[in-house]
Amino acid sequence: MDNELINIFDENYNHVGIAPRDEVHQKGYWHEAFHCWFVKIEDDTEYIYLQIRSPQKKDYPNLLDITAAGHLLANETIEDGVREVKEELGIDVYFEELVPVGVLKYSETIGGIIDNEFANVFLYYSNNTFDDYQLQKEEVSGIVRVKLDDLQALWLGGKKEVTVQGFELNAVGEKVSIEKTVSKRGFLQYEETYYKAIINGINPLIQINDDRG
Repeated sequence: MDNELINIFDENYNHVGIAPRDEVHQKGYWHEAFHCWFVKIEDDTEYIYLQIRSPQKKDYPNLLDITAAGHLLANETIEDGVREVKEELGIDVYFEELVPVGVLKYSETIGGIIDNEFANVFLYYSNNTFDDYQLQKEEVSGIVRVKLDDLQALWLGGKKEVTVQGFELNAVGEKVSIEKTVSKRGFLQYEETYYKAIINGINPLIQINDDRG
């Protein structure tokens, strides 16, 4: 995976070449990613879904993260990024079903990894149950959901903890129901501005969907 070839860009999103993934993160080249957030409305409550990163992951194990996400390879278009949903979650989603949130530019340096990304962010209105998820256990060890209002209060309103509920895979790959409280420390540490942009981008899109009915 470290030798995957990835398109690299300057800070203005102009393509400047191709480099191996490990070099991209060592030298901090700007590159593209695909981010897909699942949302679901139940009993007039809006939920957003998070994956639990596998403990086997080299980078940021066990943290809560985007529902499905990944790097775009050098030979891929943004539309090809939808493969990440199937690979990680076992859910069939078509690109035409996704709602674009926008391209977010963010930069993080954690543990020697320099992650400078142009994230192509999308929303997916899910009707899936937890039973539908078939996880790629090397990448994802569980799926949980949190009330969107609570997530907003955590990142924008000073709330210290939120409750998440869903399932996690045990040692033999069985789904085990979980419910726990987590703070910001339980999330992959994107810039706080990233989470604010996501929440502010998703809220009006969910409202539009509610109005349509």
